Amino acid sequence: MRWRFRTGAPWRDLSQRYGSWKTVYERHCRWSADGIWDRILHSVQADADLAGRVDGSMAGVDSTSCRAHQHAAGARKAKPRVQKKGRRPGTTAPTRDSDGPGPP
Repeated sequence: MRWRFRTGAPWRDLSQRYGSWKTVYERHCRWSADGIWDRILHSVQADADLAGRVDGSMAGVDSTSCRAHQHAAGARKAKPRVQKKGRRPGTTAPTRDSDGPGPP
């Protein structure tokens, strides 16, 4: 799971040496829902604090090295279709200005 978050790769690109991507994904969801990830984080932070490795004077996140994965580039945008005059989107019923039955 750490590899997946470190690389930003989709779950399906997970290496087979970690097992089935679906199993790993389901375990991650289960652990997130049960709060296991929060307990692991708090435990690691407490151990680091006891060992004197935590300096709380300054904390921050540097986003200069964050990059989007190749699959996050986005899809091509198609030009919007222009509706023909007198037509309503999603219907083939005649409009008021057409030669259909009924009063004008």
